[in-house]
Amino acid sequence: MILRKDASRDARYQCGIEQNGKHAMRQSPYEMLGGEQGVRALANAFYDAMDSLEDASQIRAMHGEDLGNIKEKLFEYLSGWLGGPALYREKYGTVCLTRPHAPYAIGERERDQWLACMERALRDVEAPEELRQAAKQAFFRIAETVRNQA
Repeated sequence: MILRKDASRDARYQCGIEQNGKHAMRQSPYEMLGGEQGVRALANAFYDAMDSLEDASQIRAMHGEDLGNIKEKLFEYLSGWLGGPALYREKYGTVCLTRPHAPYAIGERERDQWLACMERALRDVEAPEELRQAAKQAFFRIAETVRNQA
């Protein structure tokens, strides 16, 4: 399975299975997760992991007590990023992640905590193994992009 940009679908990420060098199936990660319901479950599971993982205490402290609004924002972002409706872009006009994260000191430790929460969330929603593996590097690139500390 590969995770790649496909300009023919608004540069949304697509997953597919390569068989004998040919693309045998094409399904977006959004579809693989079960559409809106599955992506919303992933966003909720991500913040549930942040609440429960002791190793995520530093990034949890960056958030307010009520996670409702930020869960919704993550759902909206992931919806478009995973190949579904571009809810975040429609609502906020951009998908820039560095600006909203700029006020927070985000280094390697915080990046790795974020990645641990996402890995746990993908497991908790029982995302297909091929999607978890393909998304691993893509999520690393996102987390590395918002890092603003050495």
